[in-house]
Amino acid sequence: MASVPRHPAVAGQFYEGDLSALRRQVDACFADPRGPGPLRNAPKARQGRRMRAAVVPHAGLPFSGPIAAHAYAELAADPVPEAVLILGVDHHGIGPLAALSLRPWHTPLGDVPIASDLARALTVPPVTIDEAAHALEHSIEVQLPFLERVVPGVPFVPLQIHYAELDALRRVARIVQNAVRGGDVVVLASSDFTHYRPAEVARALDEEMLARILARDGPGLYRLVRDRELSMCGIAPVTVLLEALADEPLTARLLRYGHSGEAAPMREVVGYASIAFERDLGPAPSAAGRPSVK
Repeated sequence: MASVPRHPAVAGQFYEGDLSALRRQVDACFADPRGPGPLRNAPKARQGRRMRAAVVPHAGLPFSGPIAAHAYAELAADPVPEAVLILGVDHHGIGPLAALSLRPWHTPLGDVPIASDLARALTVPPVTIDEAAHALEHSIEVQLPFLERVVPGVPFVPLQIHYAELDALRRVARIVQNAVRGGDVVVLASSDFTHYRPAEVARALDEEMLARILARDGPGLYRLVRDRELSMCGIAPVTVLLEALADEPLTARLLRYGHSGEAAPMREVVGYASIAFERDLGPAPSAAGRPSVK
């Protein structure tokens, strides 16, 4: 594995660039009125892993952080996983179909190590190792302060996925499926939803996409976004997540929907959602007091 950490691309822009300030900012995302509730130091809330996977947003923390915090509250309530796989977006279009990074990733909160066994299992063509593809991308990076806050020390694997035809994404999904089968791995797909439309228009379009995700209909979601040219930037990673976990007995649950106009007045907004894919462990816990730090 490469030992030189990846330098953060958006520290000081999408999130605070100082350790203390970033820790406060992440905690504020949970305590925000749009968030799930303040973090507290407490034992884990349940036995057994409920959350297998999630869709999480990736904008600047002041805008999407409280929405993302809902997924991380669920992760905090579960036992600590062996690893986390983050499926990211290729916003810059400089990477291959599916690009792995094998470096630890640095943030102001420290270095996040790579889950080497999981990375090896994923290194199957067309998935390739391409560090340069990750150099400028933020969709994976902005998840790391949350991980470092709620499951510090847990290794991860960053897998950036380029938009492609459905059959190509299904090939990547089969590799992901084989790599995470039987392991205690939480899979996150990073995506925002409708971009730069009036709030009521964004919500209506996003509801159509969310309906496909909650139905766990990967092909239906992909075709909806493709055929109507919708601006969901993470259609590739979300499609891969849905296809990779299609055979697992999971229930999709919308944790929170919101948009950037909730954080600051603006005529056109970007839509965000946190969605959990859960195993049946009995009734889901209530939101009050749920988030905890290991």
